Amino acid sequence: MEATLPGLTAGVDRPFGIYVHVPFCATRCGYCDFNTYTPAELAGGSNPQGWLAALRIELGLAAAHLGAVPQVQTVFVGGGTPSLLGAAGLRSVLDAVRDYFPLAPGAEVTTEANPESTSPDFFARLRSAGFTRVSLGMQSTAPHVLAALDRVHSPGRALDAAREAGAAGFDHVSIDLIYGTPGETDDDLVRSVSAAIEADVDHLSAYALIVEDGTALARRVRRGEMPAPDDDVLARRYELLDRRLTDAGFDWYEVSNWARPGGRCRHNLGYWDGGQWWGAGPGAHGYIDSTRWWNVKHPNAYAESLANGTLPVADFEQIDAQTSHVEEVMLRMRLRCGLPLAVLSAAERERAARAIDDGLLRREDERLVLTDRGRLLADAVVRDLLG
Repeated sequence: MEATLPGLTAGVDRPFGIYVHVPFCATRCGYCDFNTYTPAELAGGSNPQGWLAALRIELGLAAAHLGAVPQVQTVFVGGGTPSLLGAAGLRSVLDAVRDYFPLAPGAEVTTEANPESTSPDFFARLRSAGFTRVSLGMQSTAPHVLAALDRVHSPGRALDAAREAGAAGFDHVSIDLIYGTPGETDDDLVRSVSAAIEADVDHLSAYALIVEDGTALARRVRRGEMPAPDDDVLARRYELLDRRLTDAGFDWYEVSNWARPGGRCRHNLGYWDGGQWWGAGPGAHGYIDSTRWWNVKHPNAYAESLANGTLPVADFEQIDAQTSHVEEVMLRMRLRCGLPLAVLSAAERERAARAIDDGLLRREDERLVLTDRGRLLADAVVRDLLG
């Protein structure tokens, strides 16, 4: 049963973005627990054309629900595999956003893409449609690592795609890596990072492999077919990739994200630094005022709700002052710019002083910033800080 979203007003003093969730994938990767569906799982139900029609309705209802429609600083099309829509489909997504929301001058417009569903023509048409940034899922250049993750692209395809995007006029190209996969070596990771650097990307995200319940990877670990990721190995791999990226002129700006000058992802910074956004698509989450909501997950239920003229909201919550404080500390502490001391209580400042003495935090002017060691223990640092 769907929920009725309360009235919302997007504050003009906070950046506003739109996230669009594309729920389609050609195959399911073994580690993935995202809200995505393969053709076999949908069994002839929802399809990209029907999803796009429903998305357009949601964006129209969203603009009407907000009343005063804010300028959009960032758009991020994620998934799933947005590139399965093709350049024409992604243009239609962006056209739908533009039809109901004004894009700010210089807006950042990003799409994720699977390297196997891209081409030089795809990138050229995407650039002409108004996209400014592409995020490519590479994960690794080692064939045995890709096989362990059930990734279907060839090891070199992501690198070719990055170069093709640059040749098409994209100044901002990002690559995603996963480290700590069973069977991966230190050299495998270093080669993957080095290859991404040589492909001239300006942004790299790197995530430790997490074994999520309900995934094929979790079942394989449970059956003893492969070991679970080792925390000490993950820490060493993080230090390796951080050192290699730093040497190549990348700076970390969030614990799992590095960029060359000018390459930071403004949309994701909105999530971490107090921004607001409308989440459109099946299972998408939004956050405006002090309200957080999430859409129904299944594409068929999503389309049915919109066909009836109602927002497809599964539920929502009002964020109280204490929850807002916890989330601010948790998110801003992950950033290179750090956490303002002013947001902490007296007791939290005392705990912060102990973390400084332990070499986990340092004070820069009136902000707290994770040290290199603190980044390895970021979640624990936050827990201790909040008491």
